[in-house]
Amino acid sequence: MEIAYSLSIALQSHQPLITAIIITLLSLLAVRSFFKRPHHKSNVTGTATSSAKKQAGEARPSSSCNHTSNSAALLNGGAAGPAEEDMVMADVSKAVAEMQSGASMMEQLVPEITTHALSYLDYPSLCRLSMTNSLMRKAANDDNAWKALYHKDFTLEQDTVTPVNGWKAYYAATRAIMNVNTEFFNIIKDRSLSAMSRFWLNADYVKCIHVSGVLFSGYNAVIQSWQHAFNWEQGVDFQVRDVRARVLTNMAWITMKTYVDMDNGAFNMTNIFEFHHGRWYLVDHHCSEMLADGDIGQQIVH
Repeated sequence: MEIAYSLSIALQSHQPLITAIIITLLSLLAVRSFFKRPHHKSNVTGTATSSAKKQAGEARPSSSCNHTSNSAALLNGGAAGPAEEDMVMADVSKAVAEMQSGASMMEQLVPEITTHALSYLDYPSLCRLSMTNSLMRKAANDDNAWKALYHKDFTLEQDTVTPVNGWKAYYAATRAIMNVNTEFFNIIKDRSLSAMSRFWLNADYVKCIHVSGVLFSGYNAVIQSWQHAFNWEQGVDFQVRDVRARVLTNMAWITMKTYVDMDNGAFNMTNIFEFHHGRWYLVDHHCSEMLADGDIGQQIVH
């Protein structure tokens, strides 16, 4: 048990090195495959054709197994017809060309091994790998690789989700809404009313509940509530933890725990966004003080 724990710590401490090694190995596999493939189509075709002619005589008897109409003639020493000979020549040419071109080492890897190797890469590394060549782009765009990266960077809660456009698109959408949510806390820190006004959707159904528990409904009332908060409070630098996001086509919501002082309590926050005119807008914000264990017991009694 101690050995497994020590190995886990060692792997985590050397993760950048492991990432670099994986990218290097995959790139070398792609380069080797590139040089292994023929680069002159005419030479391959000519070689394949000549080899096909040489092997055609040997291939004729076996080809008769697939053509029962002329099997008796072939068995009695007769010659195959022109159509049969053309089909044999085509099959042999294709086989010779495939043998000469060689299969990519990347393509020969078991998919599970490739996915496991790519799971050690972070988001920038996976994007850079996809720009190496066509083989690396195919490997880096594998849906299972992006699913593993999503669970590593965000949450394991959505393991049963099947994104409509694949895990790569879902990862990108989640990353985008996370960045928007970070902007929300930057606005609070800067106490910028103009930025907060642009951040909210101008609609009569938007809602905001501050930590005081007061509900503000409608765009004007919500923005006015933030004006009062910025006038009375200093800029707050929240520490955000346990962020969880769920993204749909035109709606997303994020839950999180926020701390003003890590030693003096925390707040539960929920932000709901809607997508309009090419960007995300906040439509609902709810903040409540996180209850201690004793407070929870008192609420259940009462």
